Amino acid sequence: MLVGEQPGDQEDRQGRPFVGPAGKLLDRALEDAGLDPSESYVTNAVKHFKFTQAEPRKRRIHKAPNLREMTACGPWLAAELAVVEPELIVVLGATAGKALLGSSFRVTQVRGTVLEEEIHGRPERLVPTVHPSSVLRSDDREAAYRGLVSDLKVAADALS
Repeated sequence: MLVGEQPGDQEDRQGRPFVGPAGKLLDRALEDAGLDPSESYVTNAVKHFKFTQAEPRKRRIHKAPNLREMTACGPWLAAELAVVEPELIVVLGATAGKALLGSSFRVTQVRGTVLEEEIHGRPERLVPTVHPSSVLRSDDREAAYRGLVSDLKVAADALS
């Protein structure tokens, strides 16, 4: 199971997670790490697209969800976890990490490690990493991409 932050512009318009540029990058990174994207359940911690729009008909710009919004969407994420019963959760970015593990979560401190935590009353194994959109915004995209793939290889190893 892969848990991201919230829908982006394309995801909001199509009603499915990770169908935009970050989703395409994530699929490529999963394949490069030896994981089949079609075998993963993909969702977001926050279920609505929060955005700003400077001008009509211009692209809607992502705005980070706050704690209240993460908390409000918690029951939906808990229900998904209960139904999917994932072998492993890949936590994509800080917002997903905070939604699952609490406000003290810092992706930079634990990325690429296997954590064992109780999430919504169930023991879960998690591998935190950066959100694919951060790779797209990085000054050094190649290094950021290699880091994402490296973290996903930890997830692949944990599943084997």
